[in-house]
Amino acid sequence: INHIVHNGGLYKRPFNEAFEETPMLVAVLTYVGYGVLTLFGYLRDFMRQWKIEKCQNATEREEQKDFVPLYQDFENFYNRNLYMRIRDSWNRPICSVPGAKVDMMERVSHDYNWTFTYTGRVIKDIINMGSYNYLGFAQKAGTCQEAAAEVLSQYGAGVCSTRQEMGNLDKHEELEKLVARFLGVESAMAYGMGFATNSMNIPALVGKGCLILSDELNHASLVLGARLSGATIRIFKHNNMQSLEKLLKDAIVHGQPRTRRPWKKILILVEGIYSMEGSIVRLPEVIALKKKYKSYLYLDEAHSIGALGPSGRGVVEYFGLSPEDVDVMMGTFTKSFGAAGGYIGGKKELIDYLRTYSHSAVYATSLSPPVVEQIITSMKCIMGEDGTTVGKARVQQLAENTRYFRRRLKEMGFIIYGNEDSPVVPLMLYMPAKIGAFGREMLKRNIGVVVVGFPATPIIESRARFCLSAAHTKEMLDTALKEISEVGDLLQLKYSRHRLVPLLDRPFDETTYEETED
Repeated sequence: INHIVHNGGLYKRPFNEAFEETPMLVAVLTYVGYGVLTLFGYLRDFMRQWKIEKCQNATEREEQKDFVPLYQDFENFYNRNLYMRIRDSWNRPICSVPGAKVDMMERVSHDYNWTFTYTGRVIKDIINMGSYNYLGFAQKAGTCQEAAAEVLSQYGAGVCSTRQEMGNLDKHEELEKLVARFLGVESAMAYGMGFATNSMNIPALVGKGCLILSDELNHASLVLGARLSGATIRIFKHNNMQSLEKLLKDAIVHGQPRTRRPWKKILILVEGIYSMEGSIVRLPEVIALKKKYKSYLYLDEAHSIGALGPSGRGVVEYFGLSPEDVDVMMGTFTKSFGAAGGYIGGKKELIDYLRTYSHSAVYATSLSPPVVEQIITSMKCIMGEDGTTVGKARVQQLAENTRYFRRRLKEMGFIIYGNEDSPVVPLMLYMPAKIGAFGREMLKRNIGVVVVGFPATPIIESRARFCLSAAHTKEMLDTALKEISEVGDLLQLKYSRHRLVPLLDRPFDETTYEETED
């Protein structure tokens, strides 16, 4: 299903997203696969219980059988019998900078992935298609590394205090002013952890008597923050403006349950780029609804800041909108800036309030000085304040790589989710056995990929997730695409019934869609 939206002039550019329906046969076979795995899981649990098979998983000790169980045996059924079969596809140890290529420590398992042994061999020059290194600032040489090393020698590695006590450095002040200028907002505040930026600040903004309207595919940090706040939470369908508007109408008409009093605040939670779907928020429509119903908007730009927009200023710039229309602009430094931490930007009153009432501002240790310098240097590079055009070139290179990679995968016949401009590219695998097989086969061919399955995705929508980077050269992408196509043929992953027709004379950075008949 291709969505091409021109909603009443709200969009200044075409908005193309594709979520091709799962073929019926594939869906049935996926459910059958999980059914067979579950049956074998019960059989193996029976064998473990009768000591026919060695029990390797955590169990309650005999002398504690009469206590309240510390370990719920059934809750771990999935991990024990399904995840363990393909556990080697995750937590692979990297021993280099997570740039366009990485080095990986080789490990083997002699007990079906319960434990791993390191062989001592290092697999060199694996093409990295999994890290969130969108603009290629994860590097061990260059201006960012040199600046961070200089600050490390001057300030040390840690601050050993919170911002409100002895941990407020001049570098922190410089960073926050720079972030506010970069976003085009009045003020900004930086935090030491991206996850905590969401989970600790949402409870400071809303509480009991408030309503949160959250996209069904929001990140776990947003979900946790919403739950910790004590506010009422209602979920709207992913990127579905009719679903959001219905909830807004109901909230205003009916008010709070039982008392029917009006809600104190209504806060809409959305992300810029959704990290599992590769979709981009319909921000012009969300802002129009927010204004119409007088609610507040919290925008998580973890994946979109640096990766979208002509100058890398995120989804707001991508749609040509004003930052003033977004009440709370949140983002992280962990992806496009190759560092750590997060930020919140907005009006000065909002930031002053959070400095006093946010748990992650009051109790958490300040950002490490070398990390702060990495962010400052990379952000100035993106803004062109370093006197070069390197930052702008990286943003453009990422956009070109994204369109090229997505177009080629669709031409090959894979089902690809998400927006054509999103550097997060999910390739659908569906069947449980193909999750591990795809990860292993790609690693054999020196390509590092991330594979994702239930419970991080719906049970029949397992996928491989590629993250594009400005550091990827066309040769690297062509090598990866060749190997992906080969593994796709081997594992029969080319499920798409809407193939793109390749045009030999098409420029590198343009996309032409032409669907063939079913």
